[in-house]
Amino acid sequence: MLASLTTSQIAASKIRHMMTFLGLVTGLYFLTNVLWGFLYVKIIKRQKKLALRKQAKDNALEGNTQNNGRTNISISTNKEEENKEKHRGGRQTQSQKMEESSQDVSQMTSQQVLCDPTERRSRKRLSTLKMFIIALSFAYFSKALTGTYMKSSITQIERRFDLSSTRVGLIDGSFEMGNLLFLAVVSHFGAQLHRPRLIAAGCLLMAVGALLTGLTHFFMGFYKYDTVIQVLQNSNVSIPACVNPLKTVDMPEIQIEPSVEDSKGCERESSSHMWIYVFLGNALRGIGETPVTPLGISYIDDFAKEENSPFYIACLQTITLLGPMFGFLLGSYCAKLYVDIGYVDMESVTITPKDSRWVGAWWLGFLVSSSLLLVSSIPFWFLPRSLPKQGDETDKPTPPSLILDGAESAQSSNQTIKLTEIAKGFLPSLKRLLGTPAYFLLLCAAILKFNSFIGLLTFKAKYMEQQFGQSASRANFLIGVLNLPAVALGIFLGGLLMRRYKLSVVSGAQFSFATSFMGYLLLLLQFGTKCDNRPVAGLTVSYNGTQSVSYNGEMLFSDCNRDCSCSPDEWDPVCSDSGITYVSPCMASCLNSSGHGKNTVFHNCSCVSTSYPPGSSMSVRLGQCPHAKDCSRSFTSYMAVSVLSSFINSLGATPGYMVIIRCITPDLKSLALGIQTLVTRTLGGIPAPVYFGALIDSTCLKWSIKKCGGRGACRIYDSNMYSGTSYFFMIAVIVLLKRQFWKSDRETELQQPRASKESGIMVQLDIQEKSSAGNTSPKPSSDKTDSTGVEKDLEG
Repeated sequence: MLASLTTSQIAASKIRHMMTFLGLVTGLYFLTNVLWGFLYVKIIKRQKKLALRKQAKDNALEGNTQNNGRTNISISTNKEEENKEKHRGGRQTQSQKMEESSQDVSQMTSQQVLCDPTERRSRKRLSTLKMFIIALSFAYFSKALTGTYMKSSITQIERRFDLSSTRVGLIDGSFEMGNLLFLAVVSHFGAQLHRPRLIAAGCLLMAVGALLTGLTHFFMGFYKYDTVIQVLQNSNVSIPACVNPLKTVDMPEIQIEPSVEDSKGCERESSSHMWIYVFLGNALRGIGETPVTPLGISYIDDFAKEENSPFYIACLQTITLLGPMFGFLLGSYCAKLYVDIGYVDMESVTITPKDSRWVGAWWLGFLVSSSLLLVSSIPFWFLPRSLPKQGDETDKPTPPSLILDGAESAQSSNQTIKLTEIAKGFLPSLKRLLGTPAYFLLLCAAILKFNSFIGLLTFKAKYMEQQFGQSASRANFLIGVLNLPAVALGIFLGGLLMRRYKLSVVSGAQFSFATSFMGYLLLLLQFGTKCDNRPVAGLTVSYNGTQSVSYNGEMLFSDCNRDCSCSPDEWDPVCSDSGITYVSPCMASCLNSSGHGKNTVFHNCSCVSTSYPPGSSMSVRLGQCPHAKDCSRSFTSYMAVSVLSSFINSLGATPGYMVIIRCITPDLKSLALGIQTLVTRTLGGIPAPVYFGALIDSTCLKWSIKKCGGRGACRIYDSNMYSGTSYFFMIAVIVLLKRQFWKSDRETELQQPRASKESGIMVQLDIQEKSSAGNTSPKPSSDKTDSTGVEKDLEG
């Protein structure tokens, strides 16, 4: 039924569902806004009542103390001859006056609190700052979840839009492009504006970007993958995969070979360029992320106590680490669901999540993350522009004119700084900064580490799929459950070790280098835990299954299938009992079939007999053959080494970051951190996914072919070359280290003669001191000669 729908009907159905979803989201958004506003008003009113009660109570107690003191003084000065009854009456009168005066003071204080805005701000500043920290923590969690979900969905997006890994890497790098485009502007001018509302606008923009990415699915038709099996009305119809055009064969009308369908004419699919909207949505999300981190951290640092600020920021970072974990878990769940779930009959889907053509419900996670980002933006609209600083006795909010780049300006508000003066100061500071050898080397190391981190995070799940035969769902689940907690634990313990042992700059640099080197050695071990290529006839082995082949288009054909008029562009793999995978039932030369859907079995396959003993089964079933049993043991070893490597690498993250801060002068600290962020994200975040994807594409053995020609997504990779591409970076690092050590040895050789000469001078000085101490009356001439000789040696 669903297969007979036209593309316009499919799009109309999806648009109706999309509009329903948008209506629900809009209604929930306004309802949440109303609830947040109502809650905020209730909190303010409750705080005001508590403040009034506390102030009235304090003033009443103070009035009681003062009046009691006055009463005691008057009693002591009175004469002893006065009557006790008269004294009691006077005391009662004074106590009544005291109560009346205390009530007047409490009423005056209550009116003062109600009328004085400064008093109101001072009572709510602590709760408002905590509300800001909670809201910012949720925003951090939401943006981290969305970012890692994008990483976990790279494979699904690649297959759905039929793209190469290079182009998918470009889509992934669009986030950094959008972020860096406005980072400097927002960081500089954002501190002079309403920071909470700018953060709210950023979260709202991120929500729109994630929503645009997810809504792309609703403007596309159903996902179509290459297969010879169509939705049959009669499940008993046999499918003759091998068709000889010279013979007359009765075929069911619904069976259409891809090669025959393509010959009818080329009509470009409407979804061929829809990936551009994913690119734009990711870039929009990068633009929206710009104000969240710099303005949020500066807001906390401005209005929190100096001793509380690091604790608040540490809490933020800890909560942020939970976002990637849940992002990968969400990616794991969505990868299990079929992309068109709810629109197609799942019994008609003939592929499984382990198939290279499987596409999960990648769009669903973006809608979920968009909703989270939308909710996270709401509290910031109700937060004030500035707060009184914690511990400030004046309890007055910091004027916006005194806030500059997250701190109070050291200069007067009337003094203006010209742009030319800033430029004149910037260039010498930048020259001084880059001229610091320690900072420059650490910056280069940070660029290399960030490149490897981004490349690994982007394509790690894809590597696990292709190298070990894991599904995308399982790969994302293992990364979220095993690798990311190890990273979080390593970062925490690294900071704890630095605090416990009070590491200096040199010790911190040594510790960071040691952990990086150990992580690099463990990375080498990971490449030893790999699986061999799956035996695919015509791609990795010959049709008799005895020898490896170098792939070319002609190797797909053999004597057993030359009469079948198969297309070399097909990819509908089938597995034989011998463990050899064939590109399609036609390439296996199968004559008939039984069953339907995923349970379809093809029989009388001529090519199977060439690699199997005579008299054995000549049937194949849908899907690729699994890896050998020893591959599961290799995968277990790989995951163990991967988790250990992640933990050790992250141990040196905090010490390395602190070394960068401490190795420079305080006046260059902000510039150093800004340059590091700019350079690492420009030279690491943008190009790394692209060139890693290009290296991965170079190992592809079989590409899908688009309807109008051109390469699509890769169907199978060469596992040996896939892991071997990483040796390129290893060789480059080894060459650089070798050159560095050769340079150091050369400098040592040049300095050795001078050092030996200086050591000889020091020995001679030692001898002279001993001789002068041993002789009580040394000869003047000898002293003079020796001293002049030493002076000549020193001059030389």
